[in-house]
Amino acid sequence: MKIRLIQNGLISEIDDVEDTVQPPVNGFYWIDASPFDLDVLQPLFGLHHLAVEDCIDEEEQRPKLQIYGDHYFLVINGIAFHNQDIFLREINVFIGSKTIITVTKQEAPEFTAMQPIIREKEVNRPDEFLYYLVDQVVDRYFDVIEKIEDLIEDLETQILMNTRKAHLDQIIGLRSEILYARKMLLPQRDLIDALHKKELPLLQPAMRKYFGDIVEDAAKVVESFETFRELIGNLREAYQSALAGRANDIMRVFTALTTIFMPLTIVTGIYGMNFDYMPELRQPYGYFVVLGVMAGIGLTMYVVFKKKEWL
Repeated sequence: MKIRLIQNGLISEIDDVEDTVQPPVNGFYWIDASPFDLDVLQPLFGLHHLAVEDCIDEEEQRPKLQIYGDHYFLVINGIAFHNQDIFLREINVFIGSKTIITVTKQEAPEFTAMQPIIREKEVNRPDEFLYYLVDQVVDRYFDVIEKIEDLIEDLETQILMNTRKAHLDQIIGLRSEILYARKMLLPQRDLIDALHKKELPLLQPAMRKYFGDIVEDAAKVVESFETFRELIGNLREAYQSALAGRANDIMRVFTALTTIFMPLTIVTGIYGMNFDYMPELRQPYGYFVVLGVMAGIGLTMYVVFKKKEWL
């Protein structure tokens, strides 16, 4: 557990959590905790037991806003993208008039980015902190969106250049990841919209317009993932079309080769008949003449097929 006193952008480390029970005259306390710390924090700050259960629960929580008397509970989902896998990191936030408690099961890079922001923007209230935290979370979605766009473009190029079965596995895997993220994006957009539109006593009215800007960004993120879902469908169609085209090319080559060898088979069939009297059998150079005719027929047909782009 890390405890910080934030006053007009200045950050001071606090050693004893008991010192945070008394609200500061200026500024607020930021307590960065893990689920194991809630046994201590719940009685100190009167955290609602349902919110504490959500923080401890192994099941993934959907983004939401719960109002519990003197504090609010929010669930926000951060995002990361690695090796074509999307990872959503649950960030639980308790916000009071002079305290903000963040609870995560793993390290959240958004918190590292928050400290220079606190100093630069001279943050002095929990609602300001919440705004910049949510803004950081949504901004990271745009970084992931760029990576997914690059991946889809690269995958499309590979499919068109040289279709392989592994591409289908990539398409199915990426589609699953996008649908998984999209399922959480819609409630997250609604959560931010609630921070923008609802009259919440712990959020100053002046902060609501700032959350309105984030709502627009969250809507763009949702639209991007909707677009990705359509693009993945197009990729699958492109894969199937490429496979069908490749099969057609192979069949066209086989058909052309079969057609070329058909007259040659007729010639060899004729001269393979076991008659005693065939005029050409007694010619000194009959064998070489027949071979030449067969080669000529095959070469002529190959040239014709090549010109017609059948081969």
